[in-house]
Amino acid sequence: MVTLTEKAAQEVQRIITEQQMDNSMVLRIGVAAGGCSGFQYRLGLDQSESIDDVKDHVVEQHGVKLAIDKKSFLYLDGTTIDFYDGIEKRGFSFENPNVVKSCGCGSSFQA
Repeated sequence: MVTLTEKAAQEVQRIITEQQMDNSMVLRIGVAAGGCSGFQYRLGLDQSESIDDVKDHVVEQHGVKLAIDKKSFLYLDGTTIDFYDGIEKRGFSFENPNVVKSCGCGSSFQA
């Protein structure tokens, strides 16, 4: 299970509203090869029509529908996605129990 916090869901909904996107948009979460540690997180908004019932794991949390391809889900199972808005930084954060090593800049990981 991937958990989207309420604060992260509010930020996703704010972006959809601010960008005047269709309310049926889904938050697509994934993992791609890259970075200095091997994998990078991917977050993006996608049309609900792009969901593939065979290839995607889909769940709704706090009014936001999440779509995670099954390959990425293996690396993301148990992850909590939050949104941080502080003086020193602002953005989505991933707390992933599957990470065994991450790079110094925090943008990539090894599982």
